[in-house]
Amino acid sequence: MKFLDQAKVYVRSGDGGNGCLSFRREKFVEFGGPDGGDGGRGGDVWVEAVEGLNTLIDFRYRQHHRAGRGGNGAGRNRTGGAGADAVLRVPEGTEVVDFDTGAPICDLTRIGERFLIARGGRGGRGNARFKSATNRAPRRADPGEPGEEATMALQLKLIADAGLVGLPNAGKSTMLSVVSGARPKIADYPFTTLVPALGVVELDHDAFVMADIPGLIEGAHEGAGLGDRFLRHVERCRILLHLVDGTGDDVASAWRTVRDEVVAYGGGLADKPEILALNKADALIGEERDAKRAALEAAADRPVAVVSGVTGEGVQDILRQIHRAVREFEPEAALP
Repeated sequence: MKFLDQAKVYVRSGDGGNGCLSFRREKFVEFGGPDGGDGGRGGDVWVEAVEGLNTLIDFRYRQHHRAGRGGNGAGRNRTGGAGADAVLRVPEGTEVVDFDTGAPICDLTRIGERFLIARGGRGGRGNARFKSATNRAPRRADPGEPGEEATMALQLKLIADAGLVGLPNAGKSTMLSVVSGARPKIADYPFTTLVPALGVVELDHDAFVMADIPGLIEGAHEGAGLGDRFLRHVERCRILLHLVDGTGDDVASAWRTVRDEVVAYGGGLADKPEILALNKADALIGEERDAKRAALEAAADRPVAVVSGVTGEGVQDILRQIHRAVREFEPEAALP
């Protein structure tokens, strides 16, 4: 299934049914009086987080969603039926915002959460509602109220405990495949992952979720390369694992490039705890490894771990650091 994390949708709730203008007509009943029923209520439009979805691909092919119209009232005081609701079923972690203003509408972070985004119109009153001691034969019935309409943007933000960031070919996909059951595309030639991937890491009778975010390049916050569109997927992460390719010529510049893009993106990413690791240690000799580690520590002013996704060197230590950091925060701390 193709990964799609953004979608534009138009929704419209149902119009209310019209009230009925009717009078009771029966043999031997001279003054039957009004008996027009009310119109039914229009259907609502809901958005709901459900299991089994990890993409918004369904909304690429169906962008218009309308709830049912309420039924018209009828004689004998019969009320029209309510219109059918429309439910937009989305993956866990979907944020709904107004398409024109960008104002947030709701954020569904748990399975089963639902939110009313367009309320159905109220049904019109039948003429039986207007009878009184002074108006025994009202000839008034109200039309149903129109439904609400809106154009919204759906934005999927993957829910993960830890996020992998780094330049393209820093070894993020390899790392995710080694520590979890995820199987992102890996090859022996340079390329960049095009979509985020999630993996469950099992460690010491516990587990946490790790997300692999497609590589950033300089100018990503201005749209260069894949841009920063995928950084939204680490907004909910509690900690970042920043991998730097140890085989690169300038590891300090590589770290600084990604760090600058994270800061430029905003959204609180720059304030998240970050573990910095020099990856691909299996391709480095002793002196080269020490020199690059020292250069990276000097640039970042923090300790740097040395790891290798291929041989597993240092991986367990890194995972335990992430696990400790994840468990230090309550679940609510992961939400923006």
